[in-house]
Amino acid sequence: MNAMLKLGVSAAVLISLSAAAIGQEIVLRSSDTHPDGYPTVEAVKYMGELLMERSDGRISIEVYHSAQLGEEADTIEQTRFGVIDMNRVSLGPFNNLVPETKVPSLPYIFRSVEHMRTVMDGEIGDEILEAFEPHGLIGLAYYDAGARSFYNSRVPVASVEDMAGLKFRVMQSDLFVDMVNALGADAVPMPYGEVYSAIQTGVIDGAENNPPSYESSAHAEVARYYTMDEHLIVPEVLVIAKSTWDGLSAEDQELIRQAAKDSVAHQRELWDAAEAEAMEVVRAAGSEIIEVEKQPFIDAMGPVYERYVDTPELQDLVARIQAVQ
Repeated sequence: MNAMLKLGVSAAVLISLSAAAIGQEIVLRSSDTHPDGYPTVEAVKYMGELLMERSDGRISIEVYHSAQLGEEADTIEQTRFGVIDMNRVSLGPFNNLVPETKVPSLPYIFRSVEHMRTVMDGEIGDEILEAFEPHGLIGLAYYDAGARSFYNSRVPVASVEDMAGLKFRVMQSDLFVDMVNALGADAVPMPYGEVYSAIQTGVIDGAENNPPSYESSAHAEVARYYTMDEHLIVPEVLVIAKSTWDGLSAEDQELIRQAAKDSVAHQRELWDAAEAEAMEVVRAAGSEIIEVEKQPFIDAMGPVYERYVDTPELQDLVARIQAVQ
C-alpha cells in the first residue's frame, strides 16, 4: 500500500470509529459501475432510505454510480482498504480473491434465475458471504444480474461452431476467460467502460452481458446480434469494508445488515421489469435475438469445471447447489 492510500485508510477508520463512539451521523460511500436508475443503484439508494428511517436519520448512504469511484477491479481494492465503505460488484471479479465465489460463477451452474435465488437466499449463500471476511470485506446481500448471453457485431451466433475466432470482452476473471476459450472464441479481459469503443473500432467483436446492461450501455448500437445462450447467471454482491464495519456498534451493524437484506426484494422487482423493458427496446431498435440449443454449449464446459472445481470443498459446493430444488 502506498503512503497516500495508507493515509486514506487511516483517516477512514478514524472517522468511522469516532462517529460510532459519539453517536454522530454516519455517511457510507457506496460504489457502483452501473448508471443512475439501474436496479442495483436504485436498490442501494432504497437501502439508504431504510437506514435513514430506522436510525432516525443518523445513518445514510451516498451512492456513487457510473463508475465515479473507478472500475470494479479498482474499487474492490479501495473497499478492502476502507477508502470506499460499500461496493456493489459482480461475483466474477472476486473469483481470484475469494475461491468460494467461483462456484456460483460457473457457467450453467444454475438451472434458472429462480434456482439461483433459492440457492443464494439460503444456507449456501450465507456461507459464501462469510468467505469475504478474511479478505477485508463483509458480505451483506446478493442482487440479481439476470442471465448473461453473448452479443457481437459480425455474425448471428446460433451454434458453438459460430463462436470460432470471435473476440469477446469478458470480466477480469480467469474463469470467464477459460469459458470463452472453451467455446472456441477468444477472450479479451477489459474494463466495462471500454467495451463500446472497443467494439466500435473492431478491437473486439462483442461481449457478454444481461439484457438491461446490453441496452443501457448502448452496446446494442454497435453489436446487434444477441445470442440467448444464457451461459452465466452470476449474482452480484453488496459488500462493506471490514474496517468500516468494525468501527460500528453491534446495533448499527444489525441495522445495516437487515436493510441490505430488505433491499433485495426491491432490486429483484426493478430487475425483472428492467429486463422485460430492455428486450423490447433492443428488438425495436433492430437487434436480432437468436435462440440456441444450449446442450452443446454446456458440453463444452467440461474442462472449465475440471480446472476450477479443483478441491473436495468446491466439488461438494457444486453438488449441494445442483441438489437444491
